[in-house]
Amino acid sequence: MTGSGTSALVLGGGGITGIAWELGILAGLAREGVDLTDADMVVGTSAGSVVGAQLGSAVPLEDLYAAQLEPPDAELGGRLSRIAALKLVPPYVLPGSGRQKLARVGRVARAAHAPGSIDRAAVIRARLPVHDWPDRDLRVTAVDAVSGEFTVFTRDSGVDLVEAVAASCAVPTVWPPVGIDDRTYMDGGMRSTANVDVAAGAERVVVLAPLPRSFSRRTSIRVQLERVGPRAWSVVTPDPEALAAFGKNLLDPARRAVAAEAGLRQSRDLVAQLRGVWDA
Repeated sequence: MTGSGTSALVLGGGGITGIAWELGILAGLAREGVDLTDADMVVGTSAGSVVGAQLGSAVPLEDLYAAQLEPPDAELGGRLSRIAALKLVPPYVLPGSGRQKLARVGRVARAAHAPGSIDRAAVIRARLPVHDWPDRDLRVTAVDAVSGEFTVFTRDSGVDLVEAVAASCAVPTVWPPVGIDDRTYMDGGMRSTANVDVAAGAERVVVLAPLPRSFSRRTSIRVQLERVGPRAWSVVTPDPEALAAFGKNLLDPARRAVAAEAGLRQSRDLVAQLRGVWDA
């Protein structure tokens, strides 16, 4: 990397297919000499927290990508049904502060599943090559399912990495909230699909956003980027072929390989754009 100043790689949420697509994008760019994995800071939300934790391991990026192409026999999938998704709409529509709205989402999440009713930690543990925090600035986002408080876990938080990632991936009505110490957490994507503002202070920012739309303008990627104010930035979203590869269920393990391949293919169109940002 030849640019100056702090760089940040922001990895957004997007289910199992989002994990695969992000790794495909990263692997393809690295093959062309644009290695985003050497970022000074990595921000991970939901699916992005899995990718961020994987990047912090000693496993080569090519191996992480290759793993996405393997048969998903042991992968536990899920589905956010239309009825379940509709239950998440009223908490955002009703008046109140952002935190109050998230607390209402948390009530829906806790009513759907008792915390710990499914051993999600085991699923996350299987996805991560190592289970200790990396020796780098990895920031994993989650939301307190009771208070609605936005939380950012780091290696200095005193929280187990697997638990932090499980909390960040706890999609309401699909997976139960995750208990950590005396608090209960849900998916960080409930606040924002990418939580770009966690990268405040970075001068160069690249965002990989499988789900670019946000619940409100205030937490949209563009507004958060304006708040961060990096010198150079780029937001990468799935192209039409990648969206088709995702299918209708982002939590379907059977779509993982095609999503990874779509990311690898799409990366070829991004090389010049992202090299310009990363080398700025």
